[in-house]
Amino acid sequence: MTVAEDDGRIRCPWPLETKLYRDYHDFEWGKPLHGDDALFERLCLEAFQSGLSWITILRKRPAFRAAFAGFSIERVAEFGEADAARLLADTGIVRNRLKIEAAISNARVARDLDIGLDTLLWSFAPAQRPRPETGADVPASTPESIALAKELKRRGFRFVGPTTAYALMQATGMVDDHLADCWVGSDVSDTVRPVTF
Repeated sequence: MTVAEDDGRIRCPWPLETKLYRDYHDFEWGKPLHGDDALFERLCLEAFQSGLSWITILRKRPAFRAAFAGFSIERVAEFGEADAARLLADTGIVRNRLKIEAAISNARVARDLDIGLDTLLWSFAPAQRPRPETGADVPASTPESIALAKELKRRGFRFVGPTTAYALMQATGMVDDHLADCWVGSDVSDTVRPVTF
């Protein structure tokens, strides 16, 4: 069941208590996203979210972007020990050594791919399916996310298991898991608004 917010729109039953979270739901989550650096950012943020609430990551996203050079694959791939130490001392981000090291390592893997990260990730997008009716119909992983996680691991990526891979697919519009009666459409043009958060 979805929830009607005070603006009268029906939304998915997330904890949408803040404008930041509602805007993320309404204007970003589930919209098709392309671009190697943009997808690298989402891959990193999903990994940093593991074990935490997504709102924590959203609130820290500006600090993450500053700390990780705008998630430029080329720039993060060049980070060294001094950068890792800087990141571990940065109170604006999640200071988890393994996740920080994984983000830097993943940038190096992404930089050296024989195909672009965008092409690799989207090659695992499943065929379009009907939107789920209830939250209980939304899986934590799928055969496609399991296959994506396996391929990413084979290529050397870290901190991207099947659940994280599926969250990435949801966030970047590879799948549309807005509930059937949610006002948000999957087409980018139906809720045109620049993402600024």
